[in-house]
Amino acid sequence: MPIPAGLKAEPGPSRTRDAVVALACVLLGLGYGFGLWLARGGDSAQQYFAGYLIELSLSVDNVFVFALVFGQFDLDPNLRRRLLLWGVAGAILFRSAFLVAGLRAIARFGWIVPAIGALILATGIRVAIRGGRRPFDPAGNPAVRFLRGRVPAALVALAALETADLAFALDSLPAVLAVTRDASVAVASNLFAILGLRSMFFVVSAAMQSLRYLNAGVAAVLVFVGAKMLAGPWLRVPSAASTAVIAGVLALSIGASLLLRKRGRI
Repeated sequence: MPIPAGLKAEPGPSRTRDAVVALACVLLGLGYGFGLWLARGGDSAQQYFAGYLIELSLSVDNVFVFALVFGQFDLDPNLRRRLLLWGVAGAILFRSAFLVAGLRAIARFGWIVPAIGALILATGIRVAIRGGRRPFDPAGNPAVRFLRGRVPAALVALAALETADLAFALDSLPAVLAVTRDASVAVASNLFAILGLRSMFFVVSAAMQSLRYLNAGVAAVLVFVGAKMLAGPWLRVPSAASTAVIAGVLALSIGASLLLRKRGRI
């Protein structure tokens, strides 16, 4: 798979700074989970970690969307950073609203639960068959076509980032609702998972090309949480078991990718 034009190497000092910020965001997310464990007990913390891992793994697609958009508009590196800041802020706002609305709908309409489970299961099967989630073409995006030529290119790029994130959110956020029904836990897992995405883009975007089996791991996770949601009325899977399965599958897919890369097969 060729590397998108938007995945350009950053200067050494910038990459170092981005690596430090990304690591700090990950540590902050993990620290919140352990703090939640101390404050509210293991079950809430395990739900948080399960949601956090799901969102973190599904955010990989956002990295490639960022690259496609930046390549399409050939934006200056400094402008990319500002756009990513606004893009991540918008994603946090819209995703949090989606999660709260989804949880309220589940509390009011019980039939939504199996419907969401079926949607997640279908998404997992689609990812397994296609080797990735739904494609995104910045040039074909309706918002981009409408705004191009009417507003500055930076605003068009920002609109493309936000609409793409909303499209991907329809896949990823229902998966979070499969592992927790606590609004504060769901919103926090989503917030911390994408908080460092801006810095992570510049640090790990090129390396993402080497994670050959990550999509297979993501597909397995989606199938698992979809089946879990469908089987909910008859089978309750403990939060600890869900977290262990999700973490184990993602670790196995990343480990297999890195091992084959080391052997020169990727």
